[in-house]
Amino acid sequence: MTTAKDLFIIATDPRPDRSVGQGDLSLALAGAELIDLLGAGAVTVEDDRIVPGEPSAPDDRLLGEAAAALSRQEPYELVEDWLWRRGRDLADAYRAALEGAGELTRKRSGLLPFGPERLEPADTPASRRAADRWDENEPVLAALASTVGIDSGRSDDESGLEDEAVTAVVAVVHDAVMELEAVRQRRTIENTAFANIWRGP
Repeated sequence: MTTAKDLFIIATDPRPDRSVGQGDLSLALAGAELIDLLGAGAVTVEDDRIVPGEPSAPDDRLLGEAAAALSRQEPYELVEDWLWRRGRDLADAYRAALEGAGELTRKRSGLLPFGPERLEPADTPASRRAADRWDENEPVLAALASTVGIDSGRSDDESGLEDEAVTAVVAVVHDAVMELEAVRQRRTIENTAFANIWRGP
């Protein structure tokens, strides 16, 4: 399993404090992929730009797609630009992949058999490993989860991140999620103002 898949499983856990927007999660998943590529030596981050190494073919299909999508032309891509480009609809791609692999299961919420469906992590070795990683407060997973509003119980000043490039990626993910939230708020204000115009005085 990859960090992105672990993050998706943690975000899917049906707890009240884990309601995560799909756009936020997509950005964080793109960041998680980049961190795994850093860990594999497939890329480095220099001056907020992603510098690819030798072409590689990770075992994981989605991570392989991420590696294949890297820009290999100078001046190379900014981390922020990568998050927005790679993150487009990425949560949907991970949901489909994990559901297809049996890592997610659909359950009905409420007591009625025709209630709305929701996805939950299945009881599999991979989902248990993700849960163990979360319970151990693994720094990278905890930091990425924090960017989308999932509280790991770790304070901001003890992130536990020791790699400078990983820390930089997490910071850019956080900024991108904040930017997306600002866009949402602006649209809400604009829509409210528009509705008020139609209602009149």
